[in-house]
Amino acid sequence: MILVAVVLGSTLYATTLLIASTLLPQMQGTMSATQDEIAWAMTFNILATAVCTPMTGWLAARFGRRETISWSVFLFTVTTFMCGAADSLETLVFWRVLQGGLGAPVIPLSQTILLDSFPKRQQGLVTSIFGMAVVIGPVIGPTLGGLLSELYSWRWAFYMIVPVGFLSFAGLRLTLPRDQPVGRTALDWTGFLSLSVTIACIQLVLSRGQRLDWYDSTEIMIETFIAVLAFWVFLAHSLTARNPFLNLRLLLDRNYALGLVLVLIYGMLNFTPMVLLPPLLQQHAGFPDLLIGEIVAARGAGAAMGFFLAIFVGRMDPRIGLIGGFSLQVISGLWLMSFDLNVGTSALMANSFVQGIAIGVIWVPLTLVTFSTVGAANLAEGTAVYHLLRNIGSSFFISICVAEIVRATGANYGRMVELVNPYNKVLALPWVTGGWDFETVQGLARLSKEINRQAAMLGYINAFGFYTLCSALAIPLILLIGRRARRPA
Repeated sequence: MILVAVVLGSTLYATTLLIASTLLPQMQGTMSATQDEIAWAMTFNILATAVCTPMTGWLAARFGRRETISWSVFLFTVTTFMCGAADSLETLVFWRVLQGGLGAPVIPLSQTILLDSFPKRQQGLVTSIFGMAVVIGPVIGPTLGGLLSELYSWRWAFYMIVPVGFLSFAGLRLTLPRDQPVGRTALDWTGFLSLSVTIACIQLVLSRGQRLDWYDSTEIMIETFIAVLAFWVFLAHSLTARNPFLNLRLLLDRNYALGLVLVLIYGMLNFTPMVLLPPLLQQHAGFPDLLIGEIVAARGAGAAMGFFLAIFVGRMDPRIGLIGGFSLQVISGLWLMSFDLNVGTSALMANSFVQGIAIGVIWVPLTLVTFSTVGAANLAEGTAVYHLLRNIGSSFFISICVAEIVRATGANYGRMVELVNPYNKVLALPWVTGGWDFETVQGLARLSKEINRQAAMLGYINAFGFYTLCSALAIPLILLIGRRARRPA
C-alpha cells in the first residue's frame, strides 16, 4: 500500500509537466498570449521546482517525511485545480509557480521513503517498479490530456488530475507510519534567498528580453544588476559560511563537477522539444490536440525503452552509455532540423521515441559517474545540486529557444515580404506564383499568412539547431570523466 500511494503521488507530479506541454497552444488562445508569454507557464513551473527541491531535506527534518510528502501532494493537487480555473496569464503563471514549488519535495521523498520501507532484498524490485511507473505515467497523461482538451477544453486536462491527487493524499495519510521530526534544523536563509533571487532574475531576463529589446530596456538592466548582485552574495556567503545552503567545495571533485555540467546539458535537452513542438504543430501545421498528445506520449514510451536498455548498458563502462545516449540526441536533433510544415505524424512519433530512448539511456550512467566519487556524508547535498541544475537547464534553455523563434520569425518575415513587390520579375512567371493572388487584399492576406508560417518554421529550425549543438558539445566532456572509482565513506 505504501508503494501504491507513493508511486501514485510521484507519477502525478511527473505527469503534469508533459500534459501542460500539449496544452500550450490552447492556453495561448484562451489567455490571448504570445508564444514567449505562454512559455512562462512551463519555464516558471520548472524554475520553482528547481529552487524548492534543495529544501526537501530541511522540510523532512523539520516536519517529518509523512507530513511533508502528504501535504505536498495535497497542496500540489489544489494548485493543479487552480491552474485549470485560471482566467488570465498572470494567474495561470502564479498557480503554476506554486504547483512546481509545493510539489517539489514529492519526487525526492518518494524514493527515500520506498528505500526505507522495504528490506534490501526487495529494494531493487521496488526501485524498478517506481522508475517504470514514473516513466509510464507521463505516457498516459498527454494522451488523455490531449483527448480531453479536444473534446472539452484544456482546463479538463488539469481537472482530471485532481481526484487522483486527493486519492493519493488519503493513501499517504493512511499507509505511511508516523515519524518524528529531527528537530528545528536551521535553514541557511541567506544562501537560499540569494540563490532564488539570482535564478528568478535570470529567468525574467531570458523570458522578457526579446519582447523588451534586451538592454535597451531599463527593466532588463535592473534585473541583470540584481541577478549579478544576488549571485555575488550567494557565492561569498557559500564560501565563508559554516553550513551553507549549497556546499561549493564539492565542485573540487572532477567527476562530480563534470557530472553537473552534463546534467545541466541533459536538462536543457530534456523538455525543450516538448515545449516547442505543440505550438508549431497546432498553429502552423494544423495538428489536432489528440495527435499532439500522442506524439508527446511516444517520448515517454521511448524513455521506458531507454530505461530497459540502461539495465544492460549499466554493466559496461558508463561513458559508453553516455556517448550513445547523447549521440542519439544529436541524431534526433538533425532529424528535427530536416522537418518542414508537411511532416507526418509517424515521423514525429518516431523522432519523439528516439529522444525518449536517449533520455532513458543517459540518466542511469550519468547518475552513476556523477556520484561515483562523492562521499556518503555529502550525497544528500550533492543530489540536491544535481537536480537543481537539471531543472535550471530546462527552464533557461526553453526561454532561449523561444526567444530565438520569436526573433527569427520576425527577421525572416521581414526579409521575405520585401520580395513581394511589383518590381520582382520572378513573380510574373505563372509557374512560380501558382495559385497565389497578388491583386486583391484577400490574396495578399493569404500570402502574408503563408510567409509567416515559413518564417516561423525557420525559427524553429534554428532552435532545433541549438538543441543539436548542445547534444554534440556534451560528447567531448564525457571523455574527460575518470574511470569508475569506489565511493569514499
